[in-house]
Amino acid sequence: MRKMKKIAVLTSGGDSSGMNAAVRSVVRCAIFNGFSVFGIMRGYQGLIEGDMKQLNRRSVSNIINSGGTILKTARSEEFKTKKGRGKAARQLKKFKIDALVVIGGDGSFQGAHAIYKDFGVRCIGVPATIDNDISGTDFTIGSDTSVNVALDAIDKIRDTVTSLERIFVVEVMGRDSGYIAIRTALSGGAEEVLMPEMKFDINKTCKEISVAHKKGKISWIVIVAEGAGTAQDIAAIIKKKTGYETRITVLGHIQRGGRPTAADRILASRLGAGAIELLMQGEKDKMVGVVSDEVRAVALEIACQKRKDFSKSLSLYNLIKVLEA
Repeated sequence: MRKMKKIAVLTSGGDSSGMNAAVRSVVRCAIFNGFSVFGIMRGYQGLIEGDMKQLNRRSVSNIINSGGTILKTARSEEFKTKKGRGKAARQLKKFKIDALVVIGGDGSFQGAHAIYKDFGVRCIGVPATIDNDISGTDFTIGSDTSVNVALDAIDKIRDTVTSLERIFVVEVMGRDSGYIAIRTALSGGAEEVLMPEMKFDINKTCKEISVAHKKGKISWIVIVAEGAGTAQDIAAIIKKKTGYETRITVLGHIQRGGRPTAADRILASRLGAGAIELLMQGEKDKMVGVVSDEVRAVALEIACQKRKDFSKSLSLYNLIKVLEA
């Protein structure tokens, strides 16, 4: 087997703040260690089409503080097929690419694991998703920024909530994960949070609101992860059962954007460097993560299939109920 000389990097799936910082780290660490680096545009779809260009150190200047991804990202139905992955593998061979760094979430890692199994493409995954739902790492790139973006909105909403003495139901992102919801609820002083991982008793919540209102509580914030229900539906039930004025706010995709926090920039820089280290050690079909503040490797198959333990979130939920007014 010839010595590794060229690597490629792509970003795939939903974007998250800090992806650019990860691209920067991968590119500069690879070049520092003597590799040529190619950036693949638009994720796996761009790989299938051979849409890539060589990058140098200047190519990634002044992007560490930018949200989104300079490499763009897209979802590719074609890559989900073996035929599509075959096209991608041939493009890598055409450009003489020895290894691929994939920055993304579980779907991206499933694709990386599949192209390794089918065609022997050396892949290293870098976890980047706002939901922080990847096993094998304590945090994923973008999750801290998304919570802080949501928290900033909650702080502003609270001004209106207390001024108008109303109930606000705020919907945050999280189709399968309540990470953003639980962290935002605790740090924002919300009284209730709904998550996909937990059963929720809306009747109990309505009763709590009514009892608290009679004792003088004038405002209430309920955080809803999109996978647990819609803000509109939850607000309608609360208004019907309590009779109190209820308003909704859907934060939507603002949670994906914005300048990455210091925590996400540092994490992205460490993981990007860790990906190059793994390739230099001869690793493949692995993801680089951070556990107890140490950079570690885990098999891609485990990273994209095993979900995180929900017990930590449950303990945070219990704390929210203790701290509510």
